[in-house]
Amino acid sequence: MKKVLEVKNISKIYKIYKNNFDRLKEIFLKKSYHKKFVANDNLSFELFEGETLGIVGVNGAGKSTILKMIAGVVTPTSGEIVIGGRVTALLELGTGFNQELSGYENIFLNGTLIGMSQKECEDKVQDIMNFSELGDYLYEPIKTYSSGMSMRLAFSIAIYSEPQVLIVDEALSVGDAHFAQKCTQALKQRKEQNMSIIYVSHDLNSLKILCDRLILLNKGKILEIDRPEKVINSYNFLIAKLNDNDNLLKIDKENSNAFGNFDVKIENISMIREGKSYEDFTTGEEVEIKIEFYSKIDVKNLTIGIHIRDKFSQDIYGTNTNYQDKILYIQSGKRYVCRYTMNLNIGVGRYTLGIALHTGDWHTDTCYHWLDNALEFNIMGKKDKFFIGLCKLEPQITFQLLEE
Repeated sequence: MKKVLEVKNISKIYKIYKNNFDRLKEIFLKKSYHKKFVANDNLSFELFEGETLGIVGVNGAGKSTILKMIAGVVTPTSGEIVIGGRVTALLELGTGFNQELSGYENIFLNGTLIGMSQKECEDKVQDIMNFSELGDYLYEPIKTYSSGMSMRLAFSIAIYSEPQVLIVDEALSVGDAHFAQKCTQALKQRKEQNMSIIYVSHDLNSLKILCDRLILLNKGKILEIDRPEKVINSYNFLIAKLNDNDNLLKIDKENSNAFGNFDVKIENISMIREGKSYEDFTTGEEVEIKIEFYSKIDVKNLTIGIHIRDKFSQDIYGTNTNYQDKILYIQSGKRYVCRYTMNLNIGVGRYTLGIALHTGDWHTDTCYHWLDNALEFNIMGKKDKFFIGLCKLEPQITFQLLEE
Protein backbone atom coordinates (compact mmCIF):
# COMPACT_ATOMS: atom_id res chain seq x y z
CA MET A 1 0.00 0.00 0.00
CA LYS A 2 1.17 3.51 -0.84
CA LYS A 3 2.05 5.78 2.09
CA VAL A 4 0.61 9.29 1.88
CA LEU A 5 1.71 10.43 5.33
CA GLU A 6 4.45 9.43 7.74
CA VAL A 7 4.80 10.87 11.23
CA LYS A 8 8.28 10.20 12.62
CA ASN A 9 9.05 10.67 16.31
CA ILE A 10 7.03 13.88 16.58
CA SER A 11 7.04 15.77 19.88
CA LYS A 12 5.52 19.13 20.78
CA ILE A 13 6.57 20.82 24.01
CA TYR A 14 5.09 24.14 25.10
CA LYS A 15 6.78 26.53 27.50
CA ILE A 16 4.33 27.75 30.14
CA TYR A 17 5.13 31.10 31.81
CA LYS A 18 3.33 32.66 34.76
CA ASN A 19 3.40 36.03 32.99
CA ASN A 20 5.10 37.91 30.14
CA PHE A 21 7.69 39.40 32.51
CA ASP A 22 9.04 35.91 33.21
CA ARG A 23 9.38 35.41 29.48
CA LEU A 24 11.53 38.55 29.24
CA LYS A 25 13.63 37.59 32.27
CA GLU A 26 14.39 34.24 30.68
CA ILE A 27 15.68 35.95 27.52
CA PHE A 28 17.98 38.41 29.28
CA LEU A 29 19.04 36.51 32.40
CA LYS A 30 19.60 33.20 30.61
CA LYS A 31 17.72 31.40 33.37
CA SER A 32 14.66 29.18 33.10
CA TYR A 33 11.40 30.73 34.28
CA HIS A 34 8.99 28.34 32.61
CA LYS A 35 7.39 24.95 33.05
CA LYS A 36 7.22 22.45 30.23
CA PHE A 37 3.98 20.99 28.97
CA VAL A 38 4.39 17.99 26.68
CA ALA A 39 1.41 17.96 24.32
CA ASN A 40 2.76 15.18 22.08
CA ASP A 41 5.53 12.79 23.10
CA ASN A 42 7.49 10.95 20.39
CA LEU A 43 4.55 9.97 18.16
CA SER A 44 5.11 7.75 15.11
CA PHE A 45 2.50 6.36 12.71
CA GLU A 46 1.67 6.06 9.01
CA LEU A 47 -1.36 6.77 6.83
CA PHE A 48 -1.94 4.84 3.62
CA GLU A 49 -3.77 5.72 0.42
CA GLY A 50 -7.52 5.21 0.79
CA GLU A 51 -7.25 4.58 4.53
CA THR A 52 -9.27 6.28 7.25
CA LEU A 53 -7.24 6.56 10.45
CA GLY A 54 -9.13 7.58 13.57
CA ILE A 55 -7.68 9.17 16.70
CA VAL A 56 -9.45 8.77 20.03
CA GLY A 57 -8.60 9.89 23.55
CA VAL A 58 -9.95 11.84 26.48
CA ASN A 59 -9.79 15.66 26.49
CA GLY A 60 -6.20 16.84 26.73
CA ALA A 61 -4.74 13.68 25.19
CA GLY A 62 -3.00 15.65 22.41
CA LYS A 63 -5.34 14.89 19.49
CA SER A 64 -5.77 18.45 18.20
CA THR A 65 -2.08 19.24 18.56
CA ILE A 66 -0.93 16.41 16.29
CA LEU A 67 -3.58 17.36 13.73
CA LYS A 68 -2.41 20.98 13.73
CA MET A 69 1.18 19.85 13.15
CA ILE A 70 0.14 17.64 10.22
CA ALA A 71 -1.87 20.56 8.80
CA GLY A 72 1.15 22.87 9.17
CA VAL A 73 -0.55 25.21 11.63
CA VAL A 74 1.84 24.31 14.48
CA THR A 75 5.57 23.55 14.24
CA PRO A 76 6.86 20.38 15.94
CA THR A 77 9.49 20.70 18.67
CA SER A 78 11.22 17.62 17.24
CA GLY A 79 10.62 14.92 14.69
CA GLU A 80 9.53 14.91 11.06
CA ILE A 81 6.27 14.76 9.12
CA VAL A 82 6.44 13.51 5.53
CA ILE A 83 3.37 14.30 3.39
CA GLY A 84 2.76 13.01 -0.12
CA GLY A 85 0.11 15.44 -1.37
CA ARG A 86 -2.34 18.21 -0.58
CA VAL A 87 -3.63 18.26 3.00
CA THR A 88 -6.94 19.93 3.86
CA ALA A 89 -7.88 20.28 7.52
CA LEU A 90 -11.23 20.95 9.19
CA LEU A 91 -10.00 22.04 12.59
CA GLU A 92 -11.48 24.99 14.48
CA LEU A 93 -14.69 26.29 12.93
CA GLY A 94 -14.30 29.56 11.08
CA THR A 95 -10.59 29.11 10.37
CA GLY A 96 -9.82 30.57 6.95
CA PHE A 97 -13.09 32.52 6.70
CA ASN A 98 -13.37 36.29 6.47
CA GLN A 99 -16.30 37.15 8.72
CA GLU A 100 -17.20 40.26 6.71
CA LEU A 101 -17.41 38.49 3.36
CA SER A 102 -20.34 36.41 2.14
CA GLY A 103 -20.35 32.63 2.11
CA TYR A 104 -20.03 32.69 -1.69
CA GLU A 105 -16.95 34.95 -1.54
CA ASN A 106 -15.46 32.79 1.18
CA ILE A 107 -15.64 29.73 -1.06
CA PHE A 108 -12.99 31.37 -3.26
CA LEU A 109 -10.99 32.77 -0.31
CA ASN A 110 -10.97 29.56 1.72
CA GLY A 111 -10.45 27.41 -1.37
CA THR A 112 -7.36 29.43 -2.28
CA LEU A 113 -6.00 29.18 1.27
CA ILE A 114 -6.21 25.37 1.22
CA GLY A 115 -4.44 25.12 -2.14
CA MET A 116 -7.17 25.26 -4.81
CA SER A 117 -6.50 27.26 -7.95
CA GLN A 118 -8.89 29.95 -9.15
CA LYS A 119 -10.07 27.62 -11.92
CA GLU A 120 -10.70 24.79 -9.46
CA CYS A 121 -12.81 27.13 -7.34
CA GLU A 122 -14.78 28.28 -10.38
CA ASP A 123 -15.33 24.71 -11.61
CA LYS A 124 -16.53 23.43 -8.24
CA VAL A 125 -18.33 26.41 -6.73
CA GLN A 126 -21.78 25.12 -7.79
CA ASP A 127 -21.09 21.65 -6.34
CA ILE A 128 -19.94 23.27 -3.09
CA MET A 129 -23.03 25.45 -2.93
CA ASN A 130 -25.35 22.51 -3.60
CA PHE A 131 -23.67 20.26 -1.03
CA SER A 132 -23.78 22.93 1.69
CA GLU A 133 -27.58 23.34 1.31
CA LEU A 134 -27.23 26.95 2.53
CA GLY A 135 -29.36 28.45 -0.27
CA ASP A 136 -29.67 32.24 -0.15
CA TYR A 137 -27.61 32.37 3.06
CA LEU A 138 -24.53 31.94 0.84
CA TYR A 139 -24.89 35.60 -0.09
CA GLU A 140 -24.98 36.76 3.52
CA PRO A 141 -21.83 37.61 5.59
CA ILE A 142 -20.24 34.72 7.46
CA LYS A 143 -20.58 36.69 10.72
CA THR A 144 -24.34 36.06 10.53
CA TYR A 145 -23.86 32.27 10.35
CA SER A 146 -24.46 29.83 13.18
CA SER A 147 -21.71 27.33 14.03
CA GLY A 148 -23.66 24.64 12.15
CA MET A 149 -23.87 26.79 9.01
CA SER A 150 -20.15 27.56 9.17
CA MET A 151 -19.41 23.84 9.47
CA ARG A 152 -21.60 23.09 6.44
CA LEU A 153 -19.68 25.55 4.30
CA ALA A 154 -16.24 24.54 5.59
CA PHE A 155 -16.91 20.83 5.07
CA SER A 156 -18.35 21.42 1.58
CA ILE A 157 -15.25 23.34 0.49
CA ALA A 158 -12.91 20.77 2.04
CA ILE A 159 -14.58 17.73 0.47
CA TYR A 160 -14.52 19.31 -3.02
CA SER A 161 -10.91 20.50 -2.75
CA GLU A 162 -10.00 16.84 -3.43
CA PRO A 163 -7.03 16.65 -1.05
CA GLN A 164 -4.78 13.62 -0.75
CA VAL A 165 -5.29 13.80 3.01
CA LEU A 166 -8.41 15.22 4.67
CA ILE A 167 -8.28 15.96 8.41
CA VAL A 168 -11.61 16.14 10.23
CA ASP A 169 -11.54 17.18 13.90
CA GLU A 170 -14.97 16.87 15.58
CA ALA A 171 -16.56 18.81 12.70
CA LEU A 172 -19.47 16.39 12.34
CA SER A 173 -20.52 16.97 15.95
CA VAL A 174 -21.72 20.48 15.02
CA GLY A 175 -25.04 20.91 13.26
CA ASP A 176 -27.99 18.68 12.52
CA ALA A 177 -28.17 14.90 12.17
CA HIS A 178 -29.20 15.07 8.49
CA PHE A 179 -26.08 16.94 7.42
CA ALA A 180 -23.82 14.81 9.66
CA GLN A 181 -25.16 11.72 7.88
CA LYS A 182 -24.59 13.38 4.51
CA CYS A 183 -20.99 14.18 5.50
CA THR A 184 -20.40 10.61 6.64
CA GLN A 185 -21.65 9.30 3.29
CA ALA A 186 -19.41 11.78 1.44
CA LEU A 187 -16.39 10.64 3.44
CA LYS A 188 -17.17 7.02 2.57
CA GLN A 189 -17.37 7.89 -1.13
CA ARG A 190 -14.09 9.82 -1.08
CA LYS A 191 -12.45 6.91 0.74
CA GLU A 192 -13.51 4.62 -2.12
CA GLN A 193 -11.83 7.10 -4.47
CA ASN A 194 -8.55 6.65 -2.51
CA MET A 195 -8.74 9.83 -0.44
CA SER A 196 -6.98 9.29 2.90
CA ILE A 197 -8.71 10.62 6.01
CA ILE A 198 -7.63 11.36 9.57
CA TYR A 199 -10.74 11.50 11.70
CA VAL A 200 -11.08 12.62 15.31
CA SER A 201 -14.34 12.26 17.20
CA HIS A 202 -15.84 11.35 20.56
CA ASP A 203 -18.63 9.58 18.67
CA LEU A 204 -17.48 5.97 18.96
CA ASN A 205 -20.05 4.67 16.49
CA SER A 206 -18.89 7.03 13.73
CA LEU A 207 -15.30 5.93 14.39
CA LYS A 208 -16.35 2.31 13.92
CA ILE A 209 -18.22 3.12 10.70
CA LEU A 210 -15.49 5.18 9.03
CA CYS A 211 -12.14 3.99 10.31
CA ASP A 212 -9.84 1.16 9.24
CA ARG A 213 -7.53 1.69 12.23
CA LEU A 214 -7.64 3.73 15.42
CA ILE A 215 -4.93 5.40 17.47
CA LEU A 216 -5.52 5.68 21.22
CA LEU A 217 -3.78 8.77 22.63
CA ASN A 218 -3.35 9.55 26.31
CA LYS A 219 -1.29 12.33 27.86
CA GLY A 220 0.45 12.93 24.56
CA LYS A 221 1.54 9.32 24.01
CA ILE A 222 0.27 6.56 21.74
CA LEU A 223 -1.10 3.73 23.85
CA GLU A 224 -2.36 1.55 21.01
CA ILE A 225 -2.83 1.37 17.23
CA ASP A 226 -5.16 -1.39 16.07
CA ARG A 227 -8.58 -2.21 14.59
CA PRO A 228 -11.37 0.08 15.85
CA GLU A 229 -13.21 -2.41 18.05
CA LYS A 230 -10.08 -3.40 19.97
CA VAL A 231 -8.95 0.20 20.49
CA ILE A 232 -12.42 1.31 21.62
CA ASN A 233 -12.42 -1.46 24.23
CA SER A 234 -9.12 -0.05 25.49
CA TYR A 235 -10.60 3.46 25.43
CA ASN A 236 -13.55 2.31 27.55
CA PHE A 237 -11.07 0.85 30.03
CA LEU A 238 -9.14 4.13 30.05
CA ILE A 239 -12.32 6.10 30.79
CA ALA A 240 -13.15 3.76 33.66
CA LYS A 241 -9.61 4.21 35.02
CA LEU A 242 -10.15 7.97 35.35
CA ASN A 243 -12.39 7.34 38.37
CA ASP A 244 -10.30 4.47 39.71
CA ASN A 245 -8.61 6.37 42.55
CA ASP A 246 -7.51 3.17 44.29
CA ASN A 247 -5.99 1.71 41.09
CA LEU A 248 -8.05 -1.47 41.31
CA LEU A 249 -9.15 -1.79 37.68
CA LYS A 250 -7.27 -4.24 35.48
CA ILE A 251 -7.65 -5.99 32.14
CA ASP A 252 -8.40 -9.72 32.35
CA LYS A 253 -5.20 -11.58 31.39
CA GLU A 254 -7.22 -14.40 29.84
CA ASN A 255 -9.63 -12.18 27.90
CA SER A 256 -8.52 -8.79 26.61
CA ASN A 257 -12.18 -7.87 25.99
CA ALA A 258 -12.80 -7.84 29.75
CA PHE A 259 -11.78 -5.42 32.48
CA GLY A 260 -12.87 -4.34 35.96
CA ASN A 261 -11.90 -4.79 39.60
CA PHE A 262 -13.71 -8.18 39.53
CA ASP A 263 -15.19 -7.84 43.03
CA VAL A 264 -18.38 -8.90 41.26
CA LYS A 265 -17.57 -11.29 38.41
CA ILE A 266 -19.56 -12.74 35.54
CA GLU A 267 -19.34 -16.53 35.55
CA ASN A 268 -21.66 -17.56 32.73
CA ILE A 269 -23.78 -16.00 29.98
CA SER A 270 -26.30 -17.75 27.76
CA MET A 271 -29.19 -16.95 25.45
CA ILE A 272 -32.17 -19.19 26.20
CA ARG A 273 -35.12 -20.14 24.01
CA GLU A 274 -37.77 -22.54 25.30
CA GLY A 275 -35.52 -23.60 28.16
CA LYS A 276 -32.42 -24.40 26.07
CA SER A 277 -29.32 -22.44 25.11
CA TYR A 278 -29.04 -21.43 21.43
CA GLU A 279 -27.04 -19.09 19.23
CA ASP A 280 -29.37 -19.12 16.20
CA PHE A 281 -32.71 -17.30 16.33
CA THR A 282 -35.50 -15.97 14.15
CA THR A 283 -36.53 -12.32 13.99
CA GLY A 284 -39.12 -11.57 16.66
CA GLU A 285 -38.46 -14.67 18.76
CA GLU A 286 -38.56 -14.26 22.51
CA VAL A 287 -35.16 -14.84 24.11
CA GLU A 288 -33.90 -14.86 27.67
CA ILE A 289 -30.42 -13.44 28.24
CA LYS A 290 -29.19 -15.22 31.35
CA ILE A 291 -26.30 -13.66 33.30
CA GLU A 292 -24.82 -15.62 36.21
CA PHE A 293 -22.31 -13.93 38.53
CA TYR A 294 -20.59 -14.19 41.90
CA SER A 295 -20.01 -11.36 44.39
CA LYS A 296 -17.12 -11.02 46.82
CA ILE A 297 -18.63 -7.93 48.44
CA ASP A 298 -21.93 -6.33 49.49
CA VAL A 299 -23.27 -3.91 46.88
CA LYS A 300 -26.34 -1.76 47.51
CA ASN A 301 -26.77 -0.36 44.01
CA LEU A 302 -25.52 -2.88 41.45
CA THR A 303 -26.23 -2.12 37.79
CA ILE A 304 -26.34 -4.91 35.21
CA GLY A 305 -26.18 -3.74 31.60
CA ILE A 306 -26.34 -5.35 28.16
CA HIS A 307 -25.45 -4.11 24.68
CA ILE A 308 -25.99 -5.69 21.27
CA ARG A 309 -23.72 -4.84 18.33
CA ASP A 310 -23.96 -5.71 14.65
CA LYS A 311 -21.20 -7.09 12.40
CA PHE A 312 -19.76 -3.58 12.01
CA SER A 313 -19.51 -3.24 15.82
CA GLN A 314 -22.27 -0.62 15.80
CA ASP A 315 -24.35 -0.45 18.98
CA ILE A 316 -27.90 -1.31 17.91
CA TYR A 317 -29.35 -1.60 21.41
CA GLY A 318 -28.25 -1.18 24.99
CA THR A 319 -29.85 -0.75 28.38
CA ASN A 320 -29.22 -1.55 32.02
CA THR A 321 -31.08 -2.12 35.27
CA ASN A 322 -30.47 1.49 36.33
CA TYR A 323 -32.25 2.82 33.23
CA GLN A 324 -35.04 0.29 33.85
CA ASP A 325 -35.48 1.57 37.45
CA LYS A 326 -34.37 -1.72 39.03
CA ILE A 327 -32.48 -1.28 42.33
CA LEU A 328 -30.33 -4.35 42.99
CA TYR A 329 -28.80 -5.29 46.36
CA ILE A 330 -26.35 -8.19 46.49
CA GLN A 331 -24.43 -9.80 49.35
CA SER A 332 -20.88 -11.00 49.76
CA GLY A 333 -20.14 -14.66 49.03
CA LYS A 334 -23.31 -15.35 47.05
CA ARG A 335 -24.16 -16.24 43.46
CA TYR A 336 -26.93 -14.56 41.49
CA VAL A 337 -28.65 -14.79 38.14
CA CYS A 338 -30.12 -11.87 36.18
CA ARG A 339 -32.47 -12.49 33.25
CA TYR A 340 -33.35 -10.08 30.45
CA THR A 341 -36.36 -11.34 28.50
CA MET A 342 -37.15 -9.66 25.17
CA ASN A 343 -38.23 -10.21 21.59
CA LEU A 344 -35.34 -10.05 19.11
CA ASN A 345 -36.99 -7.61 16.70
CA ILE A 346 -33.85 -7.19 14.60
CA GLY A 347 -32.96 -8.12 11.03
CA VAL A 348 -31.04 -11.07 9.64
CA GLY A 349 -27.34 -10.96 10.50
CA ARG A 350 -24.63 -11.83 13.00
CA TYR A 351 -24.51 -9.96 16.32
CA THR A 352 -22.49 -9.84 19.53
CA LEU A 353 -23.71 -9.45 23.08
CA GLY A 354 -21.79 -7.52 25.74
CA ILE A 355 -22.38 -7.39 29.49
CA ALA A 356 -21.35 -4.88 32.17
CA LEU A 357 -21.58 -4.98 35.98
CA HIS A 358 -21.04 -1.63 37.69
CA THR A 359 -22.67 1.02 39.86
CA GLY A 360 -24.52 4.11 38.64
CA ASP A 361 -25.78 4.58 35.09
CA TRP A 362 -22.47 3.95 33.29
CA HIS A 363 -19.28 1.97 33.79
CA THR A 364 -17.30 5.12 34.62
CA ASP A 365 -18.58 4.87 38.20
CA THR A 366 -17.36 1.69 39.93
CA CYS A 367 -16.75 -0.95 37.25
CA TYR A 368 -16.82 -4.55 38.51
CA HIS A 369 -16.78 -6.46 35.22
CA TRP A 370 -17.04 -5.16 31.65
CA LEU A 371 -17.16 -7.92 29.02
CA ASP A 372 -17.32 -7.15 25.30
CA ASN A 373 -18.18 -9.87 22.77
CA ALA A 374 -19.39 -12.14 25.55
CA LEU A 375 -21.49 -14.11 23.04
CA GLU A 376 -22.09 -14.20 19.30
CA PHE A 377 -25.51 -15.04 17.92
CA ASN A 378 -27.29 -15.15 14.57
CA ILE A 379 -30.65 -14.00 13.31
CA MET A 380 -31.25 -16.57 10.58
CA GLY A 381 -34.64 -15.62 9.18
CA LYS A 382 -38.06 -14.05 9.67
CA LYS A 383 -41.16 -15.80 10.97
CA ASP A 384 -43.74 -13.59 9.30
CA LYS A 385 -43.72 -10.54 7.03
CA PHE A 386 -40.61 -9.62 5.05
CA PHE A 387 -38.69 -6.42 5.86
CA ILE A 388 -35.23 -5.02 5.19
CA GLY A 389 -32.77 -3.37 7.58
CA LEU A 390 -31.92 -3.85 11.23
CA CYS A 391 -35.17 -3.10 13.04
CA LYS A 392 -38.58 -4.73 12.92
CA LEU A 393 -40.86 -1.75 13.55
CA GLU A 394 -44.25 -3.38 12.84
CA PRO A 395 -46.12 -0.41 11.27
CA GLN A 396 -49.89 -0.05 11.17
CA ILE A 397 -50.99 0.81 7.62
CA THR A 398 -54.23 2.60 6.72
CA PHE A 399 -55.55 3.26 3.22
CA GLN A 400 -58.55 5.20 1.97
CA LEU A 401 -59.98 6.85 -1.09
CA LEU A 402 -60.09 10.64 -0.86
CA GLU A 403 -63.25 12.28 -2.15
CA GLU A 404 -62.76 14.13 -5.41
